[in-house]
Formats: sequence, structure tokens, C-alpha cells
Amino acid sequence: MNVLETSKLLDEELYSRQLYVLGSTAMQRIQGAKVLLSGLQGLGAEVAKNLVLMGVGSLTLHDPRPTCWSDLAAQFFFSEQDLERSRAEASQEPLSQLNRVVQIFVHRDDITEELLSDFQVVVLTASKLEEQLRVGTLCRKHGVCFLVADTRGLVGQLFCDFGENFIVQDLTEAEPLTAAIQYISQGSPGILTLRKETNTHYFRDGDLVTFSGIEGMVELNGCAPRSIHVRKDQSLEIGDTTTFSRYLRGGAIIEVKRPKTVRHKPLDTALLQPRVVAPSAQAVHRAHCLHQAFRALHKFQHLKGRPPQPWDPVDAETVVGLALDLEPLKGTEEEPSEEPLDEVLVRTVALSSAGILSPMATMLGAVAAQEVLKAISKKFMPLDQWLYFDALDCLPENEELLPNSKDCAPRHCRYDGQIAVFGAGFQEKLSRQHYLLVGAGAIGCELLKGFALVGLGAGVGGGLTVADMDHIERSNLCRQFLFRPQDIGRPKAEVAAAAAQGLNPDLQVTVHTHPLDPTTEHIYGDDFFSCVDGVAAALDSFQARSYVAARCTHYMKPLLEAGTKGTQGSASVFMPHVTEVYRAPTSAAASENDTYPVCTVRHFPSTVEHTLQWARDEFEGLFQLSAETINHHQQAHTSLEDMDMAQTLSLLQPVLGVLRARPQTWRDCVVWALGHWQLCFHYGIKQLLRRFPSDKVLEDGTPFWSGPKQCPQPLEFDTSQDTHLLYVLAAANLYAQMHGLPGSQDKTELRGLLEQLPQPDLQHLVPTFNDNLELASASAEFGPEQLKELNEALNIWSMGPPLKPLMFEKDDDSNFHVDFVAAAANLRSQNYGIPPVNRAQSKRIVGRIIPAIATTTAAVAGLVGLELYKVVSGPRPLSAFRHSYLHLAENYLIRYVPFAPTIHTFHHLKWTCWDHLKVPAGQPEKTLELLLAHLQEQHGLRVRMLMHGPALLYSAGWSPEKQAQRLPLRVTELVKQVTGREPDPKMRVLVLKLSCEGEEDTVFPPLHYEL
Repeated sequence: MNVLETSKLLDEELYSRQLYVLGSTAMQRIQGAKVLLSGLQGLGAEVAKNLVLMGVGSLTLHDPRPTCWSDLAAQFFFSEQDLERSRAEASQEPLSQLNRVVQIFVHRDDITEELLSDFQVVVLTASKLEEQLRVGTLCRKHGVCFLVADTRGLVGQLFCDFGENFIVQDLTEAEPLTAAIQYISQGSPGILTLRKETNTHYFRDGDLVTFSGIEGMVELNGCAPRSIHVRKDQSLEIGDTTTFSRYLRGGAIIEVKRPKTVRHKPLDTALLQPRVVAPSAQAVHRAHCLHQAFRALHKFQHLKGRPPQPWDPVDAETVVGLALDLEPLKGTEEEPSEEPLDEVLVRTVALSSAGILSPMATMLGAVAAQEVLKAISKKFMPLDQWLYFDALDCLPENEELLPNSKDCAPRHCRYDGQIAVFGAGFQEKLSRQHYLLVGAGAIGCELLKGFALVGLGAGVGGGLTVADMDHIERSNLCRQFLFRPQDIGRPKAEVAAAAAQGLNPDLQVTVHTHPLDPTTEHIYGDDFFSCVDGVAAALDSFQARSYVAARCTHYMKPLLEAGTKGTQGSASVFMPHVTEVYRAPTSAAASENDTYPVCTVRHFPSTVEHTLQWARDEFEGLFQLSAETINHHQQAHTSLEDMDMAQTLSLLQPVLGVLRARPQTWRDCVVWALGHWQLCFHYGIKQLLRRFPSDKVLEDGTPFWSGPKQCPQPLEFDTSQDTHLLYVLAAANLYAQMHGLPGSQDKTELRGLLEQLPQPDLQHLVPTFNDNLELASASAEFGPEQLKELNEALNIWSMGPPLKPLMFEKDDDSNFHVDFVAAAANLRSQNYGIPPVNRAQSKRIVGRIIPAIATTTAAVAGLVGLELYKVVSGPRPLSAFRHSYLHLAENYLIRYVPFAPTIHTFHHLKWTCWDHLKVPAGQPEKTLELLLAHLQEQHGLRVRMLMHGPALLYSAGWSPEKQAQRLPLRVTELVKQVTGREPDPKMRVLVLKLSCEGEEDTVFPPLHYEL
């Protein structure tokens, strides 16, 4: 095994989050696959980027055409220095830097039959129809999965042909259904009754099931899959159980997923008999019209030798005529054959078809990449067979405001592809915008890339501000393509901003590493938001989203928002006075029904979800990845000098721990577990506090430990504490399993052994025991002597038999997996003052963590970019905007018009969630008595109660004496008296809440008392 293969196994840490979504079998297929991608404009670059991030085995690029100006609008691997250079060659090195495990090749000659037979999947983008038909036929001949993807301005097309007998092994993202058993009868058929708290709605007739954990009728445990029938009373018929033992108690019924065969038509047939993925009959008709539009565009290019000119009415009419003359679609049994062509739609497509847009390429490239992964992994249903996506709603509804050919002519600049759709005037408007991006994680990186390519804030007076307090961790690299291994430990915002400026040198980016929360309103206050035109949020919690949305409502700023859960994603837009404001799910609904969108293991945890994800990754690093590393070191005979220092240290040092030699007994395993306890929850925390003391203050005066960053405290090991003992018991048993040693479940014996053991010596480990916050500096501190010591220890360990890597299994209660994660998470929660959860809650939460993957992240970022066009272009009606929801695993995409804000009334007063009452403080400033009189005279409001935050300033129910004390006070003086602090001198308004007599249930708009 060579160094590259060893590095590949080390890099499996990158894909741990994808294993949650795709599974190990699918990931193995992906990592061994060979893909040919032809066409490296913006769409092709997006497909390539996603495949490389997802870890496809090898990717061969084909596109000898020279790079031109319009490519730069969507192709993020190109710079002006690459003009006239082969697109494929210009893309090779940047792609290689994304993931050094994936082999990137360039094919410079024509695509031949001999070449095609060497790949599992072939993808054509921005190709001629003749080439599509030729390559599609050859792929069919050799059993190669074939895809075609293309975008023309604001319209996109995707076609899949996986052959006549493509078997999908796993249809959905959902885990197999399981339910607890109440009783099973002996009979033909046997009747299975589920426990009352079990929801049986999801079991369906014909489902295949098996069983486990049954006492009595043990013949069913692990049996071959049985078909069930759901009865009216929701009990289940499970087949003949007459000869089985009598059922006693317990057990679970488990769904067995069955494969499905997909039958695709070849491209030549599918052109005239298209099967389209669409949510409604109306959408099917629109897709068929777009299908004909693409065929007409191909024919135009074949006849003219060029695509239609931007917004040229003559060329557009020619395309419409060609579409009308096309052979009509033959239809299928499911779809009508004769449909009238929507000439207006075809004309609009033709007028705007010359453009290349980053959001369109991002969105469709992500979907195409997911289809490639489906072809390789046989996981999830592929498209059947055409997908058409259009965002023509980005164009003005008023025809008089549409661009013209002169405004859309090429300027020989990096925005030519975008100018061809929207015009130079709109491009200038984009460049003058100033936007705030909150969050530089997976979605944030994609949004920032898109902003750089479209030129948002890249002109005079424009700019971007990126706010994110997190630091880069290794697991980020598989889906946050602006980051590289050498960036581990650095602030996300700083690295992302620098990378975005590398994509577009004209971009003006300001970085903030402070969180956006109530503790930083002196930073993100009136002055800050007065310079902001809009906000884009890419956050991983409903609490953070709700706060940012409230800030946008307060300052009347548009909000673009996105989120993902595995292969599901959403993108939303909230416009002042046009749409409803952002509403997070209720706390009950969120906790019970929603998965936790934990995108990263944070160095500064603030919720139990963060500590559980940290504990889950601890398990994988200690008991799986480290074992694989040592095993392959043993096989490959490599040294640490040949490996990536940072990642090797992060994997090996904790698992070597205090032993420095291979364990031989149960006692050795306990010694290691105790040492690791001290390292994680005592010494590691003390070291963190030495770097960042509890009283540390940032340059602007903000305490370092504030807001979500809770100052941790080291724990002292105590054998009488159940969680302490459980951690050591679970860790020692897992360590023993990994080394093939016998373990123990005797807590009494373990407690006695721990009381005899001396405190572990961790001094040689503390200087380099780092979280990813400072991992880069850790590798620098690890000098030649320490490296030699660790190498010797590794060589000693490699002399014994191979270690057993442990794959985390949440559903086996006898293997200590969940025990370790629950105990580790609760101890870390104790460090940071986070309320703990019990074992059952931990198991449920860990099972529901569905992290982001690259394809979904890119898709929602593209959808957000399309809404950005509308927000920036100027006043638009509600009908122009779209909320979007997609599920890539199930080929579901819906875009719908948001709700308008609800109008509230009280007497003559009308308002929505975006409105507030404005009252100037005046000179001299108003007293409370004058403020109340003003509200009654101007708005007819008799105030019953007035509050500033939680502080009560006035109540009509107070005694006359107390009212007499408050009424003469100036409002700011009253606020100071009640809250105990002066209002921020930078604050331009005091926000007051009021309730009024006669309308106790009415939520009145906030009162902005203008200072």
C-alpha cells in the first residue's frame, strides 16, 4: 500500500458526516467509482466540485474549448489569467486542491467508444444535441450510466439514462421502520399487535419485515423477510405462526427495505416521448414546453452555427418558429400527447438563453451531482427521466422593464454571462449593494462563492460583511469548499472571506468573528445596520435564525435564509411589507419532530446537541479511525514523516494516550480510559483556560466568554459520580474490544481498581492536546523528538495483530457505544454548564442528527441566489418571490409564493408585522406623561402597560402615588431608573412594547421612541 492509499484511509474522517446520510456501502462504491465529465463551464464546474467533495474515486475532465469572458460569471475555478486556456486544464489543479484523495485526469482528445467503456458514469454539460445522441448510444451499448445537464439563462435541463435494468438498493433516506411488539398470536395468519404508543400508520400492505428481541416465539427472531397485511384495527398479519412457540413478551418488528428496478429509455426515444419529473399537470405542460424550447435552441445553433444573441427579438422569433415546426411529442400512457406550445414561454427562454448564471449552475449542478451519486451508489431513486427547472420569475413582470439587446451586449468583463440576462444597469446595481452574511459554514461558503461570482458588493460603495465565530474543523472540509487542510483551526469567516476575494479580486469583504446575538448589539447596532442593504443567513439553529430574523424586522432589511437536513433543503426570502416575517417552529414541534441541523462540532458548545455531536465524533476518532490508521501503517510500513502531520496527530495521539505501548490487560485499558478522561475533562479544559482566561477581553472591550460562548470549568475525577464511572467503564471496554482483549461490566470491581491507580502523567501530552481551534499550531509545536517518540510508539503497536475498528451502532444496547457517547456528552455538558440529558434522550438525539452534505448545500445556495436577483432589482410584487423546498433523495422540488403579512386593525390603525409606531423624543425630551398623551391623541391608544424588554415602565393598575412618581420622568431617565443602566449612546431608538385598554389580546406594533 502506498502513501496515497494510506492518506486516503486517513481522509475517511472527511466523510464521516456523509455516512449518516448515504451509509458505508454507498460510500465505498462512491470512493471506487470512475466518472467522465465533459463540459467545464459553470454547470460542469459545479458537478465536478460536488463529486470531488463527496469523494468520488476518480474524475476525468474533458473540455478542450478555450475559456472566455462569459465563463467567469459562473466558473469559480477560472480567473482572468485562464482566458483562452483549455477549460479542462484550467480546472484540473483547483479541483485537485479540493480533495487530494480524488484523482483528477484530463482527456484532451475526442470522446471515443473505447474511452467510454472505462467509466461507470458519463456526464455531458453544455453539449450539442448530436454529441449527446452519439455518446448516449455508446453508453447504452456498454452499460454506462449517462447524464445530460444544461442551463440556458434562467432555464435548466437534466436527463438521466441508467439503462433498462438499473436496480436501486435503497430507495429512501429514511431509516427502516421499527415498532415495539405488544403480542403475537399463534395461528394462520398470526396477528401481531403493536404497543399502544407505537404509530402504525407508516406500515403498509406488502411491506417486508423481520423481528428481533422476542421472548417465547423465538422462531421469528432474525427470520427471512415476511410480507405483512395491515388490518383495519392497525394490527398486522405476519403469516403462519401455528407451529411456533407461544409468545411471551418484548421484541420489535423491523422493516426490510426491498430493491426496485428502474427502466429508462435511451435519449433518442426520450426526446420524443419525455417522462418529466413535475409536481402537477400544469408543471408537466410547462416542462414539455421547455423541452421543446431546448430542442429548438439546439436546432437554431445547428442552422446558424451560434446561439441566439442576448435579447434579440429576431433570433427569438426564429426559435419560436423552429419550436412550432418540431415533430410533436408522442406522449405516454400517463401523459397527454397533444399539448399547445406556450409561445410566450419559448420566446422568453430564447431571449434570455445566451446568459450563464451562477445560481442556476449551482442549483442544477448540485442536482446533477446527486444523480451521479445515485448511479454509482444505487442509493435513492434516480430521476425518471427529465427534469426542467426555470427561474424566469427573476425577470420583471412588466415587459417595459425587460432588458434590451444593447444593455445586454458583451462588455468583455467577468460578468458578461450575467449581463446577457439582466443587463449592465442591473450589474451596476448589484455591485453597489452591501450585504451581511451570517454564518460561514457549509451553506455560508456556497453563498459567499455565489456572491463573489455575481459581483454582489464588488463595486464602489458596495461590500460584504461576513460574521461567524467558529473555527475550521477537519470534518468541515467535505462540504465547505472554500476551506483547505492547512486552514484547520483558523476562523471560518477570515478564511472564507479571503477565499471569496480570490474568486473575485474586486470583492470588498469585512470580517467579524463576534456572534450575532443580544450580547453584541453594540457591534451590530443602528450604525451597522444603517449601512446594510440586506442579510443572508446560513445558521444551524432555530434560535439563531429567529434572532437574526428579528433584527431584520427591526431594521426593515430583506432576509435570505437557507437550511438543510441530509438530502432535504429549503430556501426562503422575507421582504419588508411584502412577505410574512420568518417564523421558527414552536419549541415543542422543533424538539419532537425536527432533526437537529448540527453542521459542525463546535469548540464552544452551547447546547446538548453540540456536546452529543462532539461525543459521537470522539467515538469515531478513538475507536474506528485510529484503528484503521494503525492497521494501514502496519501494512504499508509508512512513517509519520510520510503522513499529513495535523490529521495524523489528531488521530493517533489520543488513542496512544498515557500508555505509549499496546495494552495487554483489562487494567491497561482502564489506565488508558482514566487518562483520557483527565485529558478531555480536566487537563484539556485547564489548557483552554490558560489560552483564553475567564476574564479575557477582546480589543473592542467585549468579554471573550460571552453570549453562546460559555466559560468552561475543569472537572475533578470522582469514582462516586456515576457519569465519571460510566465513562471509564464504557471507554475501557471499547478500548479492549478494539485490541481484542476481554472487558468487564463489574462496576464495583472497577471502582476499587480506580481508587488504587495513581493519577496519570499527562504532561507530555498536554502541550499538543488541542481541539481543532489550534491544531495548526499543534503540528508546529510537535518537534523532532516528540515525533520520534510517537513514531516509536506506533511501531511498537504495529507489531501485534491488527486492531478492530468499531463502527458506531446506536441500536445495540450491549456494546457500550451509546453508553460512551451519552457519558462523554454529559461530562462535556458539565464542563460548559449545559443541562445534561439522560441516556434515552441521548440515543434519540444522536439518531436524529442529519448533517449537511455538499449537494444539498449547493442546491439551496443556488435557490437563494435566484431570490437575491429579485430583492436587488427593485420593488417586486409578492407573486415574484419564491420559497423553495427540495428533497434530492426523492426527486422533489417545489417553489411557492410566500404568504403576505397579516393586516391587523384597531379602530383606524392598521399594521402588519413589519410596522412600528414612531414617536420622536423631542427637544426637550418627552416625559412619560407626554408620551402617553401623544399615543392617545395621535393613535387613539389608551396605554394599559408599557415595557422596555422585560422591564415594566408603566402600568395603569399602579396606585396614583406610584404613577405620580413615574409620569414626570423623561423616558430615557425612566429606562435608566428601572433597568439600572444608561441607554446605549449609539442607540437611535428605544424599542418599547405596549398593551392598550379594550384590546388585551391584540399584539400592537412595537413603539420606536426615536432619540
